[in-house]
Amino acid sequence: MSLKAQRVGIFVDVQNLFYSAKYQHHAKVDFTKLLNICLNDRQLIRAIAYIVQTPDIDQSGFINILTGIGYEIKSKDLRVRPDGTAKGDWDMGIAIDTIAMAERLDAVVLVSGDGDFCDLIHMLKAKGVVTEVVSFPNNTAEDLKIAATFYIPLDKSVLYSGSKL
Repeated sequence: MSLKAQRVGIFVDVQNLFYSAKYQHHAKVDFTKLLNICLNDRQLIRAIAYIVQTPDIDQSGFINILTGIGYEIKSKDLRVRPDGTAKGDWDMGIAIDTIAMAERLDAVVLVSGDGDFCDLIHMLKAKGVVTEVVSFPNNTAEDLKIAATFYIPLDKSVLYSGSKL
């Protein structure tokens, strides 16, 4: 199969990517550049950005930008536990979506460095799906890099030039 004929689903763990760029590079990710890196001239089936909303931060502008670029947005509210700690991640949602779409995709691109996705990557590979992990190397579990069919490291070229947080 030619590369251009490959059907691709892109699944972006926005919080993981945001904090990796913020703490490692003190910058923000250019999501248009990210989409182009992930797509690599292949046929896009879906690009989904998973966002956790916090009550004190208005992300509507960011969400509108992502939607305009071509990402589908899945959003959930941060949950605050009775003890005051907070929980907000999309690991289970990302896993369910990739499994549900696996039969219609030739490649799954997971944009996250979270090692919790290793079992998902192994399962997708067992179904014959090419798995690609795209992330900043210093914020990526080594097991996840090894588990993926391909690991694509992100560098400063995916960041807004000169953007500071």
